[in-house]
Amino acid sequence: MVKFKVLAVSALVLSGSFVASAAEAHTHRSARGGGLASWYGPGFGGHRTASGERFNAGAFTAAHRFLPFGSQVRVTSRRTGRSIVVRINDRGPFAAGRIIDLTPAASRALGMQGTEPVTLARL
Repeated sequence: MVKFKVLAVSALVLSGSFVASAAEAHTHRSARGGGLASWYGPGFGGHRTASGERFNAGAFTAAHRFLPFGSQVRVTSRRTGRSIVVRINDRGPFAAGRIIDLTPAASRALGMQGTEPVTLARL
């Protein structure tokens, strides 16, 4: 009976660490990597973002599906080589195949032309 309890506890501990490792790996892959960036803003001026603050098209902020609000992310354009740091304050993008939505000011700083292949690095 004691052996069974030890095995059961060991299995729980191992499964818990596996779940944490899988979650960390998912966060790492999605927060550090690449994909398409887009920009958003027309019609959003003054509306509240998912974090509760007002949308500001002139700020260097962005929408990401799961990174915590307030996270700082370095976004680098693969086409221009330009790099900026944005703060996550909204959720999105909601278009398939995109990994981050930038404000118009952030997209201009990267030299974006529509959607842009980028790399992300959480700071």
